[in-house]
Amino acid sequence: MSITKETVVERLKTVNGPDFTGNIVDLGMVSEIFIADSKVFFSITVPAARAPEMEPLRAAAERVVKAIPGVAGAVVALTAEKKGGGMEAPVPSRPAPRPAPPAAAPRAAPHAPASQSHGKRGVPGIEAIIAVASGKGGVGKSTTAVNLALGLAANGLRVGVLDADIYGPSMPRLLNIHGRPQTVDGKILKPMENYGLKVMSMGFLVDEETPMIWRGPMVMSALTQMLREVEWGRLDVLVVDMPPGTGDAQLTMAQQVPLAGAVIVSTPQDLALIDARKGLNMFKKVDVPLLGIVENMSYFLAPDTGKRYDIFGHGGARREAERLGVTFLGEVPLEMGIRESSDAGTPVVASKPDGAEAKIYRDIASKVWDRVNEERGAAEAAVPNIVFE
Repeated sequence: MSITKETVVERLKTVNGPDFTGNIVDLGMVSEIFIADSKVFFSITVPAARAPEMEPLRAAAERVVKAIPGVAGAVVALTAEKKGGGMEAPVPSRPAPRPAPPAAAPRAAPHAPASQSHGKRGVPGIEAIIAVASGKGGVGKSTTAVNLALGLAANGLRVGVLDADIYGPSMPRLLNIHGRPQTVDGKILKPMENYGLKVMSMGFLVDEETPMIWRGPMVMSALTQMLREVEWGRLDVLVVDMPPGTGDAQLTMAQQVPLAGAVIVSTPQDLALIDARKGLNMFKKVDVPLLGIVENMSYFLAPDTGKRYDIFGHGGARREAERLGVTFLGEVPLEMGIRESSDAGTPVVASKPDGAEAKIYRDIASKVWDRVNEERGAAEAAVPNIVFE
C-alpha cells in the first residue's frame, strides 16, 4: 500500500499539542516528512526548556503513524531547533498547573542527563561494545571495522556489527547482504547475517541511492532504534562502525552507550593524524577507554618486485600512539586484494583466512580484545569493596 505525506499529516493532526492546545501539525511543530520503503521519518520541534516532559507527545505521534495501514515503522525525534517552514511558530506558553496525564509520569526517567554514568544503559545480551572511529573520511575505517569484526569472530567470539554511519552506510556492500530485515512481533528487528556476523545498518532499510537529509535529532533516534530495537541475541562483542568526524552521532554514542572502548583508524600522513587526534580527544573527554590506533594504508608492496613504497609516509600513527600513551594495534598495508575483496563483499579475513592480510587483522583483533579485558579489569579494581561488620 502506498503511503503519502498527506495521510501521515492527517493522522498527526489527531495528536494534541502541549497542554492539549491545538494539534502538533497546526502548531507548526512537525518537520518535513520523509518516507522511504514504507518507513516514516520526521521530527517534532518543542521548546528546549520543556523537552524532558514531551516524550509522551513524541510517543503518541509515533503510535498514530505506525497504525497507518502499510507503515512498516516510524522514526520520530524530538528537537528544540528552530527551523523554517512554519516550525518557528511559537508553542503556546504553559498555563496554570493541571493534573498531568497518567502516562506522562512513568516516561520521565529516561531523560536523566547523558553525562551521568548511570545514564549509559547497556544492551541486553551484549557483553562489550567497541567503537571504530576516525577523525575524517577516506581512511578505510569501514573496511577496518568489518575485518576487525571478522577477526574477533575468527578468534572464537560471538560478534555483531552496527553500521552507525547513517549518511553513508557501507556494511550491506562490504558484507554482501541484500534484502530487508524481518521483524519480531512487528516491532523488534532481526539483524541480517553473513560470515557468522549479525549486522544492522540503515542501508538495509533505505535504498542505496536514497539521500539521507536528516537533522541531528533524527539521526540520534535512528541510531538508538538500530542499537536497542534489534534482536541481537547473545554477543560477546558488538563492533560499531562510527561515522567519520566528531559530530552529534559520535558524541551521542559516546555519552549514552556504555562503550568498552574505541579504536581509532588513521593513515600515516600528518593531515589524517591531525583529525585522528580530534577523535581521540573526544573519547577522552567522555571517559571512553582508548583501545588503540590502527595505521591503515601503512605501506605498499609492489606485486611484481616486492619492493616496499611508503606512499603516505610511514609510522605516523605509531609515533602518535607512543606520544599519547595509547596502544599501537598494527599496520595494515595498502593492498589491492583488500580493496578488491571489500568491493566484492568478500572481506579478506573471510575470503582468504590463511593469507597475510587476514593474519594482520586477526592479530589486531587479539590486541583489541586484550585491551578490552584490561580495561574491564581496571574498572573492576577501581570499585571499592564495602565490608559490613
